Amino acid sequence: MVIEHIGLSYINGSLVALDGVKNASFDEMVELRLENGTVRTGRIVQIEGEKVIIQVFEGTKGISLVNTRTRLTGHPIEMKLSRGIIGRVFDGLGRPVDGLGEIYPDEERDINSSPINPVSRVYPKNYINTGISTIDALATLIRGQKLPIFSGSGMKHNELAVQIVRQASVADNEDFAIVFAAMGAKNDVADYFRTSFERANVMHKVVMFLNLSNDPIIERIITPRCALTAAEYLAFKHGMNVLVILTDMTAYAEALREFSSSKGEIPGRKGFPGYLYSDFASIYERAGIVSGSPGSVTQIPILTMPNDDITHPIPDLTGYITEGQIVLDRTLDTMGVYPPVSVLPSLSRLMKDGIGAGYTREDHSTLANQLFSSYAKVQDAKSLASVIGEDELSPADKRLLKFGREFEKRFITQSPYENRTIEQTLDLGWELLSQLQREDLDRVDDETIEKYFNKK
Repeated sequence: MVIEHIGLSYINGSLVALDGVKNASFDEMVELRLENGTVRTGRIVQIEGEKVIIQVFEGTKGISLVNTRTRLTGHPIEMKLSRGIIGRVFDGLGRPVDGLGEIYPDEERDINSSPINPVSRVYPKNYINTGISTIDALATLIRGQKLPIFSGSGMKHNELAVQIVRQASVADNEDFAIVFAAMGAKNDVADYFRTSFERANVMHKVVMFLNLSNDPIIERIITPRCALTAAEYLAFKHGMNVLVILTDMTAYAEALREFSSSKGEIPGRKGFPGYLYSDFASIYERAGIVSGSPGSVTQIPILTMPNDDITHPIPDLTGYITEGQIVLDRTLDTMGVYPPVSVLPSLSRLMKDGIGAGYTREDHSTLANQLFSSYAKVQDAKSLASVIGEDELSPADKRLLKFGREFEKRFITQSPYENRTIEQTLDLGWELLSQLQREDLDRVDDETIEKYFNKK
């Protein structure tokens, strides 16, 4: 029996309150029929006895306290899914916006998903090739990993995201798809993403979710969950390797802060709700590989650090949950270096188990360690040169400075349309290290030096 509740208790922004509701469920979908016959959708976000608080997606303008009829649907937000979602564009609530019609679903799933049983998780191995040297060689993306990109306002993270979508691939010609979700994107940025994918002819492998900056904040909170529901469906039902790119998690967190404030919750650090950590975890921990399924869900969340502050709650809490980070550097960006990846603070904690013989090449780990070590010494040599002058440096320090300049110019710097194979990247690393003397290499064994180190 369908029960309709007539009238509302109060309206506060995008929230409405309804009394006398029995057997309501958290996150349950609600339909509100207005006096003029139009229907708006909402979600129960708070329950206090028989009083429920409903977040209205389309806003509360024009809603009457007296004549609004409210009906509970009995189910949470669900998304229609089929393999036909690949190549389609959806809004933040999973509704098609590309003019190609509705999805004819094989099934409908709750967007909140269920936690993956830790016992059924498989340890991530093997890698996803991005064609970007700094990522593939030094912070390798492993299937099933969650590896965020820490950027700053105005930096080229959007261009980097597009390049990853354009170039990302897995070995063995396995089924591969990309789920791309933009949250709080301005109209020109959303158009840039969409047209870039179409011009690169990669839309056939992309599922796209676009939440615009003028869309309701509740939609922004739902967008990453819709994207991950689509990814889990493709990965664990159809056995595909799925890469999920979420940009910008800062816009998501700020929407969560505004939503929390409207409910009157006590704020935590920087005004964000105290449950920001667990909320992030409910998104990030949906990455992984499940035993018995050939598919995988890999995440690259992108976030802009307010004031480039890596200790801000958003990057800080993200770093606790994820398995490394790729940090973009403002100084490199102003120098015109693209992608402006700051090598030393960037790392992938799972790369050691997904590279080497059988995955990339047997010298990968050794080369990465030596590049890190040599580039760290470059920073020391730069500091010393700023004090005593470059002319007064030792021959070894001068070699390091030359190596550092070449490393930034040839290894870090890369065209947005340059797709390097892992072999090209590793060979380039050895070519740059060959500018140093053998005694400068402290992380390489003699056998590897004999095989790969070619001193000119």
